[in-house]
Amino acid sequence: MANTIRIEIVSAEEEVWSGEGTMVFAPAEMGEIGIAPQHAPLLTRLKPGEIRVQQEAGEEQFFFVSGGMLEVQGHLVTVLSDTALRAGDLDEAAALEAQRRAEQAMSDRSGEMDFAKAKAELIQAAAQLRAIQKLRGKGRG
Repeated sequence: MANTIRIEIVSAEEEVWSGEGTMVFAPAEMGEIGIAPQHAPLLTRLKPGEIRVQQEAGEEQFFFVSGGMLEVQGHLVTVLSDTALRAGDLDEAAALEAQRRAEQAMSDRSGEMDFAKAKAELIQAAAQLRAIQKLRGKGRG
């Protein structure tokens, strides 16, 4: 078991995934980080983007998070996010529509959505679309 680390990805609604991995890549606020077994304890904020888990058999698991926190303690990596989805569950049409609405709200300052909220939604939709496009590039989408 020294070659793997336990990973738990949890959204506000449910545990999205739990398993063993040899490496975890996550979109930390200051840039992508990689976490291997026996990593030093760490607590960092995540920005919207893709979590990638490499497994011993060579498989990779992909997830989208809307931001949140990542904690490394001992042999456990915990990802806590308001929204966490398996990459295969991402809805491109919904993400494109969310992006369109957010862009429109940002250009129409008199609209009911405030600028900061619209910007946050635009960032999240763009991150979802990047995750979808990345998956397609790998032949998984």
